[in-house]
Amino acid sequence: MDGDWRGLDLSNPTEEHSMLRSMVRDFALEELEPQALEHDRDERFNLALFRKLGEMGLLGLTVPPEYGGAGMDATSVVIVNEELSYSDPGFCLAFLAHDQLFVNNLARSGSAEQKERILPKVCSGEWIGCLGMSEPDYGTDVLGMQTTAEQNSDGSWVINGRKMWITNGILDEDGTPADVVWLYARTGTDDKGRAQLTTFLVERGTEGYSAGQKIHDKLGMRASTTAELVFEDCVVPPENVVGTPGESMIHLMRNLEHERIGLAAMSVGIARRCLNDMNNYASEREAFGKQIRDFGQIQRHIGESWSEYRAMRAYVYDTARQIDLSEAGHRLDSDGVKLFATTAAKNIADRAIQVMGGYGYVGEYVVERMWRDAKLLEIGGGTLESHQKNITKDLSRDPTVIGE
Repeated sequence: MDGDWRGLDLSNPTEEHSMLRSMVRDFALEELEPQALEHDRDERFNLALFRKLGEMGLLGLTVPPEYGGAGMDATSVVIVNEELSYSDPGFCLAFLAHDQLFVNNLARSGSAEQKERILPKVCSGEWIGCLGMSEPDYGTDVLGMQTTAEQNSDGSWVINGRKMWITNGILDEDGTPADVVWLYARTGTDDKGRAQLTTFLVERGTEGYSAGQKIHDKLGMRASTTAELVFEDCVVPPENVVGTPGESMIHLMRNLEHERIGLAAMSVGIARRCLNDMNNYASEREAFGKQIRDFGQIQRHIGESWSEYRAMRAYVYDTARQIDLSEAGHRLDSDGVKLFATTAAKNIADRAIQVMGGYGYVGEYVVERMWRDAKLLEIGGGTLESHQKNITKDLSRDPTVIGE
């Protein structure tokens, strides 16, 4: 039997993937790690450092090279998210909002004119993008959103509404709004009475588009900004409509799979950091004349964390291997991997704090920040409850996948 298949590394399947990981790991340890505690404590987004990702070619990972991107795949996205999150998940969340929620969406669904005009700017880091979907009273219930867009006789659209919990919604301490927003708005109802959603590109400087409040005192992800965006009689030209009016659910569902694997990858980075730190501490710390790793209670925390980390890592990279960014079709596993990985990361962070005791409870020793950051991953990009619902629904439609 040919044994070459045993050499397959799901997390570094090609030399290009391995080189990417090495580059991002070096960046994270040399530049991201030293500033992480300060920016978390001060609730500040490191915009200057973020723009360096553009210089490294990382802000358009899945964008074709002719538009300034790297032309890479979902596995590459997972690699970058994992490595950034090992040092600073909050910074990585800003990257995800830009690269995966805005840039990839535009690369897959935008018109030739939209891509030619905007993609080079967002891939270089000249412009920072975000996605506007959640609202003050509507999150998971996407079809309940109240932001509306009405078309004028000249073809332009007037948008009114507010978006909430928007990562990258504000870029600095002066309240500068995102340079460009991938915005969902209601533009009518279908024959069944359901909301029809349309996608708009709203650029900074457009009259009626502004940033509202910056959200302070978040539990975690404090190194990225979260804000409200306001649209008051905001007039958008017809060339800034993405696709056909009413087809946003196609864009939304296709990119949700991409977003969820990205969030699961962040969980891998958090879990690896917490496992590494608790394992090292268990050798350094002594009690009753022994290293604490010799005690059964500590062995349980480390052993269970190692098993969960290895399981989540394999599931994340196997799912990424199968995802085709140009189409939907992997909801079952993009939901499944986020459901498992995000909760596992939070649990591993919790165990790390327990192993490290008082040191684990303070910011200087990182794991408490990882614990706080991990919680958002169970909420953003789809709640755990929504994943449970989707998985149950998909398995009822095709139970044969259980035996594949």
